[in-house]
Amino acid sequence: MKKLIVASNNVKKIKEIKEILSKYPIEIVSLKEAGINVDVEENGETFIENAYIKANEIYKMVDNAMVLADDSGLMVDCLGGAPGVYSARFAGEHGNDKKNNEKLIGLLQGKKTEERKGKFVCAIVLIIDSNNVIKVQGEVEGIILEEEKGENGFGYDPLFYVPEHKVTFAEMDAVLKNSISHRAKALKKLEGRMKELMMEG
Repeated sequence: MKKLIVASNNVKKIKEIKEILSKYPIEIVSLKEAGINVDVEENGETFIENAYIKANEIYKMVDNAMVLADDSGLMVDCLGGAPGVYSARFAGEHGNDKKNNEKLIGLLQGKKTEERKGKFVCAIVLIIDSNNVIKVQGEVEGIILEEEKGENGFGYDPLFYVPEHKVTFAEMDAVLKNSISHRAKALKKLEGRMKELMMEG
């Protein structure tokens, strides 16, 4: 069975990736499970650049394993695409979901519904070997709410309302979210290559 190291220590993100890729005969492990303790500096200007930086740094450290890295975030139209690549540290402290959401709510105060359009973006880089690097990106559009709704998910999920389903990402069950999310769409683009790998292995 092929090993795939996910270049992340975000437990909820890894859980999502494992669930979405569970149909493939691949052993999926986190950095922690792989015994890797490193904090890669993400200094790219786009989600794809950051995902590649992470994947490449981890790939240099492992033997005979594929490496998958994703960089994802929220882009709000009326904020010029912010928070963008700074989504996880929008309020200054990396990974403080509550502070990030509070800052976003504050910046959008007084904005009408039609001004609150945004999208979640997920860029994924999969390094199969030194000659095979796949880069894909998935997006899902929504509206940023004035207050948080829902207990599921993480990050900006409680503020991200999907009109088509009339709920926020945080109100969705995992099955629905994992079928329509930006991450799901990006991973779906990798499926063709995954099928090839199964046939090879």
